[in-house]
Amino acid sequence: MDDTDTGAASLGTTIVGIVAHGDTNREGEPTNNTAGVDAGNGDRGDHGDRGDAVVLASDRRASLGRMVSSKDARKVHPIGDAAALAFTGSVSGAQALVADLDAERRLYELRRGTEMSTTALAGYAATAMRKQRYGVQHLLGGVDGDGAHLYTFDGGGSVLEQPYAADGSGGQFAYGTLEDGYREGVGVADAETLAARAVAAASERDTASGNGLHLVTITDDGVEEVVYDDPAAVAA
Repeated sequence: MDDTDTGAASLGTTIVGIVAHGDTNREGEPTNNTAGVDAGNGDRGDHGDRGDAVVLASDRRASLGRMVSSKDARKVHPIGDAAALAFTGSVSGAQALVADLDAERRLYELRRGTEMSTTALAGYAATAMRKQRYGVQHLLGGVDGDGAHLYTFDGGGSVLEQPYAADGSGGQFAYGTLEDGYREGVGVADAETLAARAVAAASERDTASGNGLHLVTITDDGVEEVVYDDPAAVAA
């Protein structure tokens, strides 16, 4: 999606999501936990055997018309401690939807005294998009008592649960990599590698995608974020 006709920054971009299952890190990889985004150094935590997970990934480029307006755009946003949204489209619309969804999550948990499930988050997001034009499409991933979930949305608010998905201007290129590499029961480390490969492939062909990788892994332990200057650091 694009807001270039209004002069607004847009995320013509590549976003990817994969449902994964707990496994240990690849042999020889660093095992120190990261708290939040670790810009540039690319160390990821030891996933251990944590059960189901969702991996979300994106490139880091934002554009304004034909100009690259940012080389460090954040396109995946945590929602609480067990979910995150990856966006393509209007930057302002993405920020508004994140704020609305997080406010609803907080209100739900305050009233009910329990965490809002990923399914409930997806239902609210779909309803909100039907009521208001945010100018975005997005992927919602999360882990709750029923396991890991990945939902896809369109601009009209329709929602589907998927084992893997891609969207954005580079989504069609990313899908080729996902469909070639995805296997049912894929582990977390392999899902991270596959997501990075998909973003890297899209960045090679889509001029609106590029400038590195933002990788987010959601497990029942929380949301882990890492950024890389080059997707090859994970995709290799």
